[in-house]
Amino acid sequence: MPKRAMVAAAAAAVAVAAAPAIAASPPHIHSARCWQHCRTAAPGGKVLVTGRGFRAGAHVYFTVGHRFASGSTRVLSSRSLRARVPAGAVTGPIYVREPGGRSNAITLKLLRPKPRPPQPASQATSGTAFDGNGMWIWYVADSSGGSPSAIVGKARAHAISTVFIKSSDGSSWWSQFTPALVSQLKAAGLHVCAWQFVYGSYPATEAQLGAQAASYGADCLAIDAEQQYEGRYSAAQRYIDALRAAVGPQYPVGLASFPYVDYHPSLPYSVFLGPNGAQFDVPQIYWRDIGVSVTTAVNHTYKVNAPYGRTIAPLGQAYNGTTASEIRQFRSLAQSYGSPGVSWWDWQSASGSEWQAIGQPLTQASAARASGVATLARGAKGDLVVWAQEHLRGARQNVKVSGFFDAATQQAVERFQRAASLRATGRIDAATWRALLRYRPTGWTSGAHAAGANSAPPSATLPAKRYEISRHG
Repeated sequence: MPKRAMVAAAAAAVAVAAAPAIAASPPHIHSARCWQHCRTAAPGGKVLVTGRGFRAGAHVYFTVGHRFASGSTRVLSSRSLRARVPAGAVTGPIYVREPGGRSNAITLKLLRPKPRPPQPASQATSGTAFDGNGMWIWYVADSSGGSPSAIVGKARAHAISTVFIKSSDGSSWWSQFTPALVSQLKAAGLHVCAWQFVYGSYPATEAQLGAQAASYGADCLAIDAEQQYEGRYSAAQRYIDALRAAVGPQYPVGLASFPYVDYHPSLPYSVFLGPNGAQFDVPQIYWRDIGVSVTTAVNHTYKVNAPYGRTIAPLGQAYNGTTASEIRQFRSLAQSYGSPGVSWWDWQSASGSEWQAIGQPLTQASAARASGVATLARGAKGDLVVWAQEHLRGARQNVKVSGFFDAATQQAVERFQRAASLRATGRIDAATWRALLRYRPTGWTSGAHAAGANSAPPSATLPAKRYEISRHG
C-alpha cells in the first residue's frame, strides 16, 4: 500500500475509534423558560432551553397528550437553544435529542388559555339536524293523520325544524320509514332523522338497520338504548363498530337514553358516546316521569352527562299535561347550557297547549343553570368510573378498568394530577376531568370485543338504582 494511502487509512481508523466517545456524551438540560408566547402552549410559542452539549441537529421534544412531539429547534450555542412549542403541548417532561444522544428530562409548565364559556343556543350550532327544535314521531299514522303535507304544516306552525321518525325496533324494520316519506318532508324544508330502539341481542343487525335508514336519506340517526343494553358493553361496541363502518365517521349520530347516568351504572354510555360513537348526547329528560322540577332534572342531567364531552341536545317532555311554563323553562335552561337544539317526545301525545309553548319565541335564557360536573371519589362505581379509568390509562397511568373507584384508582388519579400540575386530591373534579379528556381513552379490554367475546368491565353487573323514566317507543 502506498504511504499516502496508509496515512489516510490510519486517520480514518482514529476517526472511527473517536466516534463512540462523542456519542457517549449526551446533552444535559439545566432549565427551560418562556421566550415568546409560550404561556398559551400555542403554535408559534417559543421556549429557551439552557444546558450543555447542544449540537447541530438537536430537537426539543415536548409532552403532547400521551406521547412526545418535537418543535422546530434552533441551536444558538452549545449551551442554549430555542424551540417552538408544538400544537397540543401540555405541562410535562421535555428533553433534547441529538446525534450525541438524549438528554435528561425536566418538567416544563405551560399555561393554556381559559376555555370560552358556552354560547347561547341562538349562536351555538352544530350544522346538523340536531340543531333547532325537533319533534319525535312514534307512529306516523297517529301523527297528523299520517299525511306528509299535514305534518309539514304543523311543523311550520310550531317552529319545528327536524322530525325524528321511528325506523326500526331491534332487528325489525318499520315500514313507515320510507324513502318517499323522507324525500317529501325534506323537499318541504324539514330535516328528517331516523330513530331506532335497540336491545343488544343482534347488534350487527341493529347497525345494519341504522345504516339502512341513513341510505333512505335520513339526516341523522338517534339510538334509543335503554334497559335492554345494560351490561352489554361488548354488544354496544360491535354495534358502534358496524354502524360506523357502514355510515362513515362523520355521519351525525345521537344517543337517546336515560338522563341520570348515575342511576344506571352498567349501561355502556362510555361505548355509545366514546371514540367512534355518537357525536351527540340526547338524554330523555322527562321531568314529570322523574318526579322533580324541570330545573332539578335538567341540572342533574347535564352534571352527570358533561364528562363524556359530547354535545348535549336534550329531549324534553311534551306529554302527560306538561305546562307551558315548564316547556319554556326547559328550553331556556338548554339555551343557557349552550345546547344547539332541543327536541320533544312526542308528536302524537302533545296537547295543543304543549305544541303552542314549543313554538313560542324564547326571549332570554334562564338564570337557574347549575355549575360543575359530576365529581368522582373513592367508593364511586359505574360507567362514569369506567370512563375515567379509560382516560387514566390513555394518560399512561397503570390502573385497571373495573368501574370501581378503589385505592389503586385513587393513587392513579393523584399521580395524574401531580403530572398535570393539579392539586393531588385523588378526586376527579371539573379541572381533573378537563385534563383527562385531552387523552384518548384506552378501552376496558385489549381487543376481546373485536373478536366477539362477551367481555365487559366488572361494574357491568351492577343493577340500576332506579328507572327514572318510563319506556316509550
